[in-house]
Amino acid sequence: MLSLAKAFPEAEIHTLFYEPEQTYPEFREMRIHTSGLNRVGTFRRDPRIALPLLAPASSRMRIDADVVIASSSGWAHAYPTTGRKIVYCHSPARWLYLPEDYLGEAGPFDPKRLALTALTPFLTRWDQRAARTADKYLANSSVVRERIRRVYGIDAPTLFPPFSPAVAEGEQEPIDELAGWAGEDGTEGGHYLVVSRLQPYKHVGAVIEALAGMPERRLLVIGRGPEKQRLLDIAPENVRLVEGLSDAQMRWAYGHATALITASHEDFGLTPLEAGAHGVPTIALRAGGYLDTVQDGVNGTFFDSPEPTSIRRAIEQHSQAVHLNAHTIRMNAEKFSEAHFHAELRANIDDVRRSTTP
Repeated sequence: MLSLAKAFPEAEIHTLFYEPEQTYPEFREMRIHTSGLNRVGTFRRDPRIALPLLAPASSRMRIDADVVIASSSGWAHAYPTTGRKIVYCHSPARWLYLPEDYLGEAGPFDPKRLALTALTPFLTRWDQRAARTADKYLANSSVVRERIRRVYGIDAPTLFPPFSPAVAEGEQEPIDELAGWAGEDGTEGGHYLVVSRLQPYKHVGAVIEALAGMPERRLLVIGRGPEKQRLLDIAPENVRLVEGLSDAQMRWAYGHATALITASHEDFGLTPLEAGAHGVPTIALRAGGYLDTVQDGVNGTFFDSPEPTSIRRAIEQHSQAVHLNAHTIRMNAEKFSEAHFHAELRANIDDVRRSTTP
């Protein structure tokens, strides 16, 4: 969404909720219109609580513009518009078609689960009608394209999202917590890297267990989440977990890594592009969005199962293979740059305008 706003800085942003403390500070300088539900602080902090109210609120978010780009994972595609509507879809509504992803660890009697069960028939009909209001659908990955085809019967071309230029460009700053672990002053580098939310489905624990059997190698894990304490408990001496890094520290962590390791099933594999911007290869699960962003032998190596033995085997294979070319890796990442994303987006807007011109 931030990249879309940068492509069209004169555009207004319409959203159900806006909580400045929970998103990027750059949005504070933009013109943002919210629904009436935004006045309720509890809803702003956790919109899932407002689930029964979100469909009618979305249906009232009328937007007067020649072209609207709806960056949607389930609600924005329903906003009524006076002009043309392009839906940039990150996934059809997870609460309808992948409910366990949406509910997470909510128990059988959790109010959100009970509300969703009751509302699913209504929301499914509402969602299908909303999808048909688009003049054009775009998918953010091959996985999402297939999901859109299955759910809506729409063949949506892919428009891959960009990685942030801030990840690749600018000064680098070592991470203080690594002193004594990555050399005396913490600047030795050469670590394997995981950048991930610490959630069970991300399989960070499996990566840690894989490195536990490789004490001569170091693993740096960057992220936060409910799994943190469990992961700290199982982490051996050659593994460090950190969080809350600055952009400069993130650039150092990527730029001094031997390889990124990614073990979750993602709709789009973004972190390999962030690593690739530094010429760093990726060791990835052969699934989901990583099939869009990782090419075996070009910018990475695959493993077939998010299990420690499979990950360990891929690390050994990667270390014994012919060295991947850093320049080639950077060029692959450049295909997913923000400039390329903006150019493709404008081309799609022009296409919609031409198709509707008398």
